[in-house]
Amino acid sequence: MRHFSWIILLSIFLLKSQLIPAQEIYDNDDLVQFSGVLVSGDSLTQVPYASIIIKNTNRGTLSDFYGYFSFVALKNDTIVFSSMGFKPSFFIIPDTITQKRYSLIHVMDADTVLLEPTLIYPWPTEEEFKKAFISIEIPDDDIAIAHKNLAKAEMKERAMNYPMDASMNYNNYMQNQTSKLYYFGQTQPISILNPFAWAEFIKAWKAGKFKKKHEVY
Repeated sequence: MRHFSWIILLSIFLLKSQLIPAQEIYDNDDLVQFSGVLVSGDSLTQVPYASIIIKNTNRGTLSDFYGYFSFVALKNDTIVFSSMGFKPSFFIIPDTITQKRYSLIHVMDADTVLLEPTLIYPWPTEEEFKKAFISIEIPDDDIAIAHKNLAKAEMKERAMNYPMDASMNYNNYMQNQTSKLYYFGQTQPISILNPFAWAEFIKAWKAGKFKKKHEVY
């Protein structure tokens, strides 16, 4: 029973030794309600969930989703701000303030990390890449494609296979209708019996228009 009493007295003594410094801190006139907002230096957007710690202590807090924070600190405390993607920064609470509250907007600079370039090839070895690069067939450029499309043989084939558009169909229909109305009630003339048509044919034949022409490429 006596040993149990000594254990209780020792526990009370240790508890008091821990409470006395805390009581002295909270009674100090240097206590400050330190609040503020963290923003990024390049876009002035909030920095959420950043760590705000008093240097050389375990006391501090985290900023919320909007970058806001608030906790109790002391004058002359060095506040360390840190967040992933930003450079650590510091702020010393002035000892000249006369009020129990102090607020600020703290700007944090982005931390840029430069990585070495990495080349990724779809071939397992460099030798296979060289082999594939040498045997590759370079496609035609726009000028070569235009020359091929404007070749005489290509243009002739396109013209022969080009269908009639709406305007050409309309003109052909109107010509047929006009011819039927012009020769309405009588037999239409046959071109094979037309002497003028034969004269034009003989004239063209003598001029060599029906000779086979050799296409030049």
